[in-house]
Amino acid sequence: MSRYRDAVGVNRISVVIIAQDDESRIANAIASCKPFADEIVVVDGGSKDGTVRVSEQLGCKVYVNAWPGYAKQRIYGSDRATYDWIFVIDTDEVVNEQLSDSIQMLKGELTDPSKAYSVLRIGDFLGRWMGKGEKLVRLYNRTQIQYKESLVHETPNVENENVLFVPGVLWHYGFRSIHDHIQRFNKYTDLEAEGAVAMGKRFSLLRMLVRPPLRFVQKYIVHGLYKKGIPGLAVALFWGIYEFLVCMKQYELGLAHKRVKQSHEGPIKEGKAYATIQ
Repeated sequence: MSRYRDAVGVNRISVVIIAQDDESRIANAIASCKPFADEIVVVDGGSKDGTVRVSEQLGCKVYVNAWPGYAKQRIYGSDRATYDWIFVIDTDEVVNEQLSDSIQMLKGELTDPSKAYSVLRIGDFLGRWMGKGEKLVRLYNRTQIQYKESLVHETPNVENENVLFVPGVLWHYGFRSIHDHIQRFNKYTDLEAEGAVAMGKRFSLLRMLVRPPLRFVQKYIVHGLYKKGIPGLAVALFWGIYEFLVCMKQYELGLAHKRVKQSHEGPIKEGKAYATIQ
């Protein structure tokens, strides 16, 4: 049970936001959490715009921490929160009224710190909301649950059977432009490929041949993006490309590591071979 409950037994919630150069949107994220947040903690990675100023003006506790990676930055933020129940939101997300009401009602029922709560996030692309969205764990108790160490697509370390769903929508205003979208895909695929290599995963030609078209079909048909016109087709294609890039970058990193290894072992092997021939 949380150490922080008020007189009527309602748990207190710390909202944690990690930020970097997003002064134009962070205000909406903060405002959408005000109805249920008992404090809002913003961890800034070193913004050069007014992100810190806007956050402080809106009453947030602001910490500046040089960017260590997504998971580590979220852990840094939760460690500095006052309360054990943590709600996570990004600067380009907004809690809708139903989700805000659901979280307020839920505060009196947060009795099991081993449980976590997921929300439905729906993203935009070229002015349209895309697909059925995805359920992401965003409310958890830091005494028993924390983010896994990962380079990208970080998630709290909680088993699916311990995750409950909170009604409402987390709107994700992630689209800025095609140029920005491609830049971010390039960044995320770099991190995912690096993570795969670090974990010792081997490149798979079969995966590279199968995953991209399967992801396209999943997004376009199963998730219903075919109903969204050109924006839906573009998103499905981008996801297929994403899978292909992860595989190719993993292959590239594998070659680079192999060359480094050969640069150390090659001369010795060549010397042995030469001596044998002689």
